[in-house]
Amino acid sequence: MRQILQSVKDGETLICDVPCPQAGRGQLLIRTHTTLISAGTERMLVEFGKAGWIEKARQQPDKVRQVLDKVKTDGLFPTLEAVRNKLDQPIPLGYCNVGTVLEVGSGVDGFEVGDRVLSNGHHAEVVCVPQNLCARIPDNVSDESATFTVVAAIGLQGIRLAQPTLGETFVVSGLGLIGLLTVQLLRAHGCRVLGLDFNEQRLAQAAEFGAETFNLGQGDPIPAAMAFSRGRGVDGVIITAATQSDEPVRQAAHMCRKRGRLVLVGVAGLNLSRADFYEKELSFQVSCSYGPGRYDPAYEQQGQDYPVGYVRWTEQRNFEAVLDMMQSGQLTADPLITHRFDLDNAADAYALISSDTPSLGVMLQYRTPAQTSDEVLRQTVVGRTSKSVQHGSQPRTDLEVRPTETVRVAFLGAGSFATSVLIPAFQQHGAHLAMVASRGGLTGTIADRKFKFDEVTSDTDAPFTNPNIDAIVIATRHDSHADLVCRALDTGKHVFVEKPLALNTEQLDAVLASAEKSSHTLTVGFNRRFAPHIQSMQNVLAGSKEAKAFVMTVNAGMIPADHWVHDPIAGGGRIIGEGCHFVDLLRFLCGHPITQVQATMFGRTAPDDIHDDRMTFTLAFADGSIGTVHYLANGHKAVPKERLEVFCGGRVMQLDNFRKLRGYGWPSLSKMNLWRQDKGHANGVKAFLDAIRTGGPPPIPL
Repeated sequence: MRQILQSVKDGETLICDVPCPQAGRGQLLIRTHTTLISAGTERMLVEFGKAGWIEKARQQPDKVRQVLDKVKTDGLFPTLEAVRNKLDQPIPLGYCNVGTVLEVGSGVDGFEVGDRVLSNGHHAEVVCVPQNLCARIPDNVSDESATFTVVAAIGLQGIRLAQPTLGETFVVSGLGLIGLLTVQLLRAHGCRVLGLDFNEQRLAQAAEFGAETFNLGQGDPIPAAMAFSRGRGVDGVIITAATQSDEPVRQAAHMCRKRGRLVLVGVAGLNLSRADFYEKELSFQVSCSYGPGRYDPAYEQQGQDYPVGYVRWTEQRNFEAVLDMMQSGQLTADPLITHRFDLDNAADAYALISSDTPSLGVMLQYRTPAQTSDEVLRQTVVGRTSKSVQHGSQPRTDLEVRPTETVRVAFLGAGSFATSVLIPAFQQHGAHLAMVASRGGLTGTIADRKFKFDEVTSDTDAPFTNPNIDAIVIATRHDSHADLVCRALDTGKHVFVEKPLALNTEQLDAVLASAEKSSHTLTVGFNRRFAPHIQSMQNVLAGSKEAKAFVMTVNAGMIPADHWVHDPIAGGGRIIGEGCHFVDLLRFLCGHPITQVQATMFGRTAPDDIHDDRMTFTLAFADGSIGTVHYLANGHKAVPKERLEVFCGGRVMQLDNFRKLRGYGWPSLSKMNLWRQDKGHANGVKAFLDAIRTGGPPPIPL
């Protein structure tokens, strides 16, 4: 199936072949009928992509500061590479989608195959959307009208914050799609509405919807608003414009009566004057998208609805309210449609909204079932050699390990770490990039654009059932690692798994059982032991019989509390997810088993505060050595992330962020500096591939 992507690097609009996504728990698989281009949001994204590096930096000063901090800690070249990798990741466009349900994932209530639904899905022939971001469409509401639901819900949420009552006067500043829909919704609330814009056509459209209007290009709107409100000042202003100017907010404050309400739905400058708000005791609020639940992973991704008795209007219920108003005829969208394009001509549509040609509602139309069957759209494989690669549904039965020079590798998961670190490392050391599999299909497609895999698939079973795959790289979420490792070993594949290997002892026992039965290589991505500095340190320490003291300080950085890595089920927490790196590192440097572990968390400030990413743990080793790891997420970004110190027999080693190593009192080690940080990723991958090619032991023993 096809999907629209936009290059962040140069603003090019791309129509890509993408494997059909797979519906997971709580999701709907939807065949798209039509989508709406949100001219404001999507034009902004296109213009940002077309901007040069200097203009991109000017628009995102916070990101510039992050880049400068990274240069200080990691060096210039790694930072430039990271920025380049980020810009090389195209983004999906669109969030106004209407289609028919093809498949209902487990745990979904209220939807059936064949339902016609509205969602915030992208511009793609098939989309996979969580159930709380979908709504059923009434029979008498057309597909094209329904595509305006998400945009209308953005305006509706602003209205809910403003709390208008029958007979009140409101100003809508900015009459784009959201503004014109907001005018109608306010009229349905029984309000008198004054619409402001520079565009005469949009002002005329607002007048048809029952608003009085004023052209901002012809004078000061404040006297007009005062006259409109019979000299009292309006009850509220909803700003739906998109501008960097402070004028919309300043004007709104002067238009309002005492204790009036201002709600910012669009974008405006926020250099506010206290005097504008103080004497009138005005309220000012910024509206968040289409309602409660937005950006809450528990609501959007996990399907946990808010109790209606406590949160009456969620984003899904706002969708339903908009559709109900369309059904009753109180809200109409058809007059807002100005252009229609087939998906094949999407580039022309984006050229239109980026030009000076007047446009408002720009629709994209998709192939019908008569033109392209559901079966064709639901193909899960896109590839250069997929026609010649035959693989069935049965796992490999020949489990004998044979050394092979050409190692055909499949990647499960294609997130940012896989595409920026792992895939380049495997490519650098001669692995054959045979397959990339991701359930959504899109991340795999983006990886393929850069690395040219033989095959891209959304069928996550494919790497296991394809007899031509020698090794599987597992770069998925933490909770899936153990099961995938067991399955790969049981089907006769070599396995490289990103840390952690498991989240609990039950999973670890299962992995060890599969590994014991298998003669294939299993390697965990403990890359730091392969770093050049660490190899040098280990060589020096191997000649010393004295007990050692290791002090590892990790300035891990804060990750938001709602990130999946903190979820005890999905991520296991940061100590299990990343702290295991440093246990392996000290175990490798010491060369002796760990006999005792002590750990202390600190810094909890509230009952629901995430504090398991602020921990000190101490490892005691069989030879009397001791290691202390300070894993801290409450530091400053400008401080280097990792520092390791080793004390032994009156001598000291200091490693700063895997760039600079200093030795004090060691005859064979004075200093070792690198131009760029090297944490051993590429060397670890090489060791894994060498073990497969030679039939030797795994680089990290279990």
